[in-house]
Amino acid sequence: MKLFSFSGGVHPPYSKELSKDKPIQIAGIPESLVIPLVQHIGTPCEPTVSPGDKVKQGQLIGKAQGFVSAPVHSPVSGTVKKVEKVLHPLGQYVSAVSVQSDGQEEKDYLEPMGDRIEELDPKAIVDRVMNAGIVGLGGATFPAHVKFSPPKEKPIDTFIINGCECEPYLSADHRLMLERAEDIVSGAKMIGKVLRVSRIIIAVEENKPDALQAMNTAIDSRNMISMVTATKYPQGAEKVLIKALLGREVPSGGLPMDVGVVVSNVGTALAVCEAVRDGKPLIDRVVTLTGNGVNAPGNFLVKIGTPTSYLVEHAGGFAGTPGKLIMGGPMMGIAQPSLDVPVIKGTSGILILQEEPFMHEEHLPCIKCSFCVQACPVSLLPSKLSVIAEAKNWKLAEVYGVNDCIECGSCAYVCPSKRPIVQFIKTAKLKLREIKAREKQ
Repeated sequence: MKLFSFSGGVHPPYSKELSKDKPIQIAGIPESLVIPLVQHIGTPCEPTVSPGDKVKQGQLIGKAQGFVSAPVHSPVSGTVKKVEKVLHPLGQYVSAVSVQSDGQEEKDYLEPMGDRIEELDPKAIVDRVMNAGIVGLGGATFPAHVKFSPPKEKPIDTFIINGCECEPYLSADHRLMLERAEDIVSGAKMIGKVLRVSRIIIAVEENKPDALQAMNTAIDSRNMISMVTATKYPQGAEKVLIKALLGREVPSGGLPMDVGVVVSNVGTALAVCEAVRDGKPLIDRVVTLTGNGVNAPGNFLVKIGTPTSYLVEHAGGFAGTPGKLIMGGPMMGIAQPSLDVPVIKGTSGILILQEEPFMHEEHLPCIKCSFCVQACPVSLLPSKLSVIAEAKNWKLAEVYGVNDCIECGSCAYVCPSKRPIVQFIKTAKLKLREIKAREKQ
């Protein structure tokens, strides 16, 4: 069996044994949910409800503003308590709708369209994806209808379903492939019809043979195949995956569509299937709650807007003294200051680690060992970029390709000086965006 891979990357402890064999459990309904109106890349939504309004499960509560935006729906039936600013998992304060659940689960879904692929209209599928509020569920949260609407001058020949899930600890996608393979394949075929592709590839890392078998069993189309990638981080990164599978390199500043490819996560394909077939908006998702800081790690189907505190309690509470709460995994996740932050559309996992002395180590100057250069999957000079960014030389960072960094964290993982390389790079990117915004004024 041929394994597809890439140059660079790292092999961190994967620690998936904590949750990969745990079937998906329904997390239940918290008494109160907080649903941010920004859960996607693009323009924030405008609220369509006010305090005191009654809402049904699936009802629109946040209207998309513009093409690059995605509507937000109530995950439960109940009463709107507040529309206010709350702390978003990404660190900024955003508008959010707080809903008090009534436990009735009264639904207000979209009209089901069925799953007979040959009878579905491509434009109707894209419209349904947009109206259902579907975004990329691998973490990037780019509005899916935008990704599925490439310009005519950029024809797509290959659609890739990304089932690699290379981030340590996380197993939500693994369980979805085991438990919902047929629906994932159905959603993939719907997307393939929209994109008019000649082939659909399902990519799975070699450390998930059971998931690969489940997907191969579900495949029922001549133009759909599975391809197995080597177990290496960050194999699931979009541009890295395209290079590994197809040998095509996305140009600097470009998108996968520039090389005739669209990539979506397995969870996104499932969400498309449910939206088209059943009329279900994106109101829940599978989340891996794991780490040595929680008593009962597992994979949970969670309502969007569920407070992290509810999910932790549902999993038996903390084990030991919690030292880090991370939304996502240890390589690309974002540390959270509070258990109040809600699960959002892009929450693939919540990692809780016990307090350890290394969490408080100071970083040292770069020793020019080049370990980070060897690890970088996109052939950058992370050591140079971190020094430039630390010196606040933003324009020079741009010259050295800072915007091509995929923020995978491989560089920081291998750094013997414990330098926060990705943090420096993220800061440089932010400052460059601010500079460009001022220049446009």
